[in-house]
Amino acid sequence: MRAVLKIGGSLLYNEDGQVRIDRLREYADSIKSLVKAGHSLVVVVGGGKPARIFISAARELGASEAQCDWLGIKLARNNAELLCAALGDLAYPKIIDDFDELEVAMNLGGKVVLLGGMIPGQSTNAVAAASAELIDADILFNATNVDGVYDRNPEEKGAKKLDSIDVAQLRTILSSEGTRAGEYNLFDPVAIGIVERSKIPTVIFNGNNPQNLAKAFNNEKIGTTIVHTTNK
Repeated sequence: MRAVLKIGGSLLYNEDGQVRIDRLREYADSIKSLVKAGHSLVVVVGGGKPARIFISAARELGASEAQCDWLGIKLARNNAELLCAALGDLAYPKIIDDFDELEVAMNLGGKVVLLGGMIPGQSTNAVAAASAELIDADILFNATNVDGVYDRNPEEKGAKKLDSIDVAQLRTILSSEGTRAGEYNLFDPVAIGIVERSKIPTVIFNGNNPQNLAKAFNNEKIGTTIVHTTNK
């Protein structure tokens, strides 16, 4: 299977902002097992808490939204470097910062290709969706810090996790999310649009346990699957 995995940056840091070394190692081990089983992976890593801290500080100091975006991009790439270190020789040796280079790296074969952010105004979720479209991935996995997509804010009483959801419903539920740097939460409008036009099979699941990745690859019932209806 050719897959793109998005790992939320929030999964890689504890509440104090310290790097979760053990979790990075666990993700690396899970990815190594998947590659050994014959799967081909592109992994996009988010910025997480450090990105939000830097972006918040920059905004208070008068930085433009484009500058704030660049801070998030750089910090996401730093997180990708950490996973690259954990993967060792299995990883493509450079964090990809250009979609043309992504195609070249994938054509070399045998290496896990890692990305962080790409361009201002584009979340790492959008990067993952665009990557999946570009390489004609079989599926897009999004490991986040919640169990999946809920019918409303998961913190609200009575919120229900959805096993599957169509793109239109997903867009409606997430319409209140922010679009400024550091405010891209579960899925932003650009990512939704790419998934919709390409009809990329997509699974959003809880990545706090890296072993859930193997379950997702094995088609076990986990998280929320984005379904695509065909209108003619």
